[in-house]
Amino acid sequence: MTGHGEKLNRKQDQAITALVICPSIPEAAAQCGLAEVTLRRWLKQDGFQQAYRDTRRQVVQHALTQVQRATGEAVATLRNVMQDPEAPASARVSAAKAILETAVKAVELGDLETRIAALEAAAKELPR
Repeated sequence: MTGHGEKLNRKQDQAITALVICPSIPEAAAQCGLAEVTLRRWLKQDGFQQAYRDTRRQVVQHALTQVQRATGEAVATLRNVMQDPEAPASARVSAAKAILETAVKAVELGDLETRIAALEAAAKELPR
């Protein structure tokens, strides 16, 4: 049984890749030539679970990076719609509203970050 921190074998690495790209466990098992029961057994092992979670986290992180790269285009599109006199009023209002809501959320997140940093600093000063 693979424990946390142990290396996975090549077949387990393939299974994790298949789990990430396939819509179901049976399809993932088939893709890498495993019995479904084997894959389900591996999914109960701590080391395999951790490696699978780490891989999913990396996939999501990559997707978030792509989203962040597209934010400039998204803002430009909203600004173009908002400023286009030929666009329907509802589209212009929706674009303006999206820009305002995003700006407010950004300020709120900045404020929260500052407050959290202050709380963490204060917590470090507390006697242990």
